Amino acid sequence: MKPKAHQLTFQVNKGEEGLLREFLLHFQQISRRSLSQIKHAGKLEVNGEEVTVRAPVKEGDTVVVTYPIEEESTYLTPENIPLDIIYEDDFVLLINKPPGLCVHPTYNQSSGTLANAVMYHWKKKGWQRTFHAVNRLDRDTSGIVLIAQNRYSHQQLSQQQKDKTLVRRYDAFVHGCLNQETGVIEAPIARAKDSLIEREVNAEGQYARTEYEVRQYNEAAGYTWVKVQLKTGRTHQIRVHFAYIGHPLLGDDLYGGTQSLIGRQALHAYYTSFQHPHTGEHMAFEAPLPHDLGRLV
Repeated sequence: MKPKAHQLTFQVNKGEEGLLREFLLHFQQISRRSLSQIKHAGKLEVNGEEVTVRAPVKEGDTVVVTYPIEEESTYLTPENIPLDIIYEDDFVLLINKPPGLCVHPTYNQSSGTLANAVMYHWKKKGWQRTFHAVNRLDRDTSGIVLIAQNRYSHQQLSQQQKDKTLVRRYDAFVHGCLNQETGVIEAPIARAKDSLIEREVNAEGQYARTEYEVRQYNEAAGYTWVKVQLKTGRTHQIRVHFAYIGHPLLGDDLYGGTQSLIGRQALHAYYTSFQHPHTGEHMAFEAPLPHDLGRLV
């Protein structure tokens, strides 16, 4: 089956008239790099006629942008690994990732990842695509992973991340009882000295902000269930921040948690919301707690 090129269709609205180049760059937020790729290996049409970026557009015109066919991620071997798909259309794919599954291949694990599973999913549909994960979760963190189905979606969703309009919320179970119902942890995070994996709070690190709200105390067992919202996206941010304030995550032995109640860090990405990259519609999704965390509630 021949791979199909991705197409976008836009309507020119009042106030958006002018050269096609400006319409695409400023009103549709297509990047200059993408536009250059489209000019060389894709196609631009206005009202059914192939044109260049210098073509004029006026109110009511229909613009069709055909992207070059994406290069397949050749380093990824498609593997038949089950996927829990929450939602999928031509622009976005949301997956509820189980704990124990890496998002990307690593130096120590070249296969058996979410990326390998998605490549197989696409292959069954006859799609040739590059794997664009908008957010990443640690191997033992469960929950929602947002994947862009094409370059345009990846560009739009990445911009929403920068603008902080893409929202991510987590459920976490931490040791001890927090002394306030809501709180903010602001502390810079850097890679720990002499470690490729571990992070730490360090004055020379990158700014990081974590907001939390207590859902439930379990005083008898000595832990707290909290709802967490990230305002920045540093590696291991939630794990490092709660360890920093003396409340490491249950099961997180890297940062001082114990595994007496659960054998992995008790962290689940339960919610995400964003604007659809093409329609602009507000979209929100939730993933229920997996069984191992559900037992802690």
